Amino acid sequence: MKHIQETATQIRSEIKKVIAGQESLIEQMLVALFAGGHVLLQGVPGVAKTLSAKTLAHLINASFKRIQFTPDLMPSDIIGTRVFDLSKSQFYTQKGPIFANIILADEINRAPSKTQSALLEVMEERQVTIEGETFIFQEPFMILATQNPIEFEGTYGLPEAQLDRFMLKILINYPKEEDELTILQRYNQGFTASEFLTYAQLKPVLEPQEIVSIRKDIQQIKVEEGILRYINNIVRATRDDESLFMGSSPRGGIALLLTSKTYAALQGRDYVTPDDVKQMALPVLRHRVVLRPEAEIDGLKPDDALQERIQKIEVPR
Repeated sequence: MKHIQETATQIRSEIKKVIAGQESLIEQMLVALFAGGHVLLQGVPGVAKTLSAKTLAHLINASFKRIQFTPDLMPSDIIGTRVFDLSKSQFYTQKGPIFANIILADEINRAPSKTQSALLEVMEERQVTIEGETFIFQEPFMILATQNPIEFEGTYGLPEAQLDRFMLKILINYPKEEDELTILQRYNQGFTASEFLTYAQLKPVLEPQEIVSIRKDIQQIKVEEGILRYINNIVRATRDDESLFMGSSPRGGIALLLTSKTYAALQGRDYVTPDDVKQMALPVLRHRVVLRPEAEIDGLKPDDALQERIQKIEVPR
């Protein structure tokens, strides 16, 4: 798996020309990309969510589209619709912005449930039906949805069924002091988010079809029976925790397995360790569990509940 590790190292190196710090964000975005999953990004405005998505798309030479979700956004605004051409006296399909390799669904919780649910078929089936005609998306296909954690006015919470479609939920914090200083220095030297390609002189590291090949290699990563049981025990433990109202679905266990294999490949290994599982447990499970009201009142966070539960589970040798 050295070739996967080397490729990931190249991508990280190029991204750092644009993004200062945010190592955890970059690492988990790479895991989701190579594992074939979608990502929910949560962070305050201005912490490089959009810039990270655009940079990643460029480095894999993939098409990129950004969709700004608003309360009046309709499903057809995303997936497309049938339009009548007066000059030819016939209908044709006008494809929506969802037809791209990397999609940034910005502030997804601002759209009403009807529009949010329009993403379900796309995210899970990787296809969309417009007026009875089905379109299959080309791989890689990855949705990066953002939501603001502090602004709730005029927002619609994502239902559990849609949250479960996201492989990872990545929490993005403010940059460290030195990283924020680097950002200021770059802008002082002429860097702008709109012209980052010219400033950083980024060159694609991969072609989209190579990602499909990498995913096949990751499938060959060895997972011992003890690791499978460890993953299973972690997921099942979320269902009988007294601080959790709802635990993870079996899809959470599958996601934890796939991301653990991918994380191992990024480290250059062809086998999964318990530490790989621990590394991916929080981003995989934090949006798949629901805290009890009394636990929320006490100030408990999903990560706290999960971390405490995982520490009680026996680690395979």
